[in-house]
Amino acid sequence: MPTLDETARLVLALTREAGTVEAAQARQHVVHYLLSLGYAVTTQRFTFSPSSLLAFPVFGAGLGGLALVSYPFLSSDILPHWAALAVWFTGLFAVTVLAIGVGMGWVPLGEGTREDANLIATRGGLPPRRWVVAHLDTKAQGHSMAGRLVAVWVVAAAVITLSAMALTRLSGVLSPIAAGVGVALVLVAGILAGRGRLKGRSHGGRDNGTGVVAALAAAAESEAKVGILITGAEEFGLVGARVFARSFPADSPAEFVNVDTVDQEGTLYLVSHSQSGERLAGKLEPELAGLGLPIRRRRLPLGIFVDSAPLSRVAPAVTIGRLTWRTLQCIHTPADTSTELSYRTAEQVGKVIAGSRIDL
Repeated sequence: MPTLDETARLVLALTREAGTVEAAQARQHVVHYLLSLGYAVTTQRFTFSPSSLLAFPVFGAGLGGLALVSYPFLSSDILPHWAALAVWFTGLFAVTVLAIGVGMGWVPLGEGTREDANLIATRGGLPPRRWVVAHLDTKAQGHSMAGRLVAVWVVAAAVITLSAMALTRLSGVLSPIAAGVGVALVLVAGILAGRGRLKGRSHGGRDNGTGVVAALAAAAESEAKVGILITGAEEFGLVGARVFARSFPADSPAEFVNVDTVDQEGTLYLVSHSQSGERLAGKLEPELAGLGLPIRRRRLPLGIFVDSAPLSRVAPAVTIGRLTWRTLQCIHTPADTSTELSYRTAEQVGKVIAGSRIDL
């Protein structure tokens, strides 16, 4: 019978980008461990487009081009005052629709599809009342998660700035310098967004090796009322969680506890998306407080995506994570390894989740 430590070492030795051989090998290690605990494991396969990760770079590039087109409409006293507003908002709508289409996989950008899978583990013959969730896949990009957050904030500031300038243009002409500053901000935002392309591979020690360890620790401690859901392709737009949510009975009395990045330092966050998720977070908080860590409940920050978001549409759902800004600077890069990383907190979190009360 494999131990949790042995399974974790095998999984974390692999770079697990969704749809690759390494991801499939990691799934087999997880399946082997869950079977040894007496779980019945179902593999839920699906396909996805890896080009969905280009949604943010496409949006940034579109914004940059739109800003250049808008410049003469903002600064010229010959063109109609309303023209800048019409060009900017029409273009912004078109760029947004295109980016959404790319992100959802509706607009493939020359890349073929890949296959990945969810692992659905249950035991006891009854539907679980709580699902412990963790994504298995990893990715490395041109910027870290911290870099992506900065890019999102700069893009948001750029959109607000150009929108305000287009509205201001209705009452007069902007100086070429002022319009140029706004356009330059959008171009910088586009460059930052463009760094979101895949670059290299990551072992995902923190994101989300820690979550997988927590889920498997919960599996070893739990009763039949707890099921384990190991999702795939989370890093490509929460694909696995969305697939599972579509197949999940909407009237099922269950709840989801997603674990995503439990570092060895920082505040333990309980992230919810709705009132039912907030109630679930409130139920878990006093039990997690027994770990002696600082705990904070909050909603999901702009620019971060987690599996509990699509799952919250069918049942109460929260995400548990522990991280700092230093963690964010590491994840989504090749530096996110298990070297000098302790999984003690992740294991403790998993055991608490498995043992906490379920009163649906």
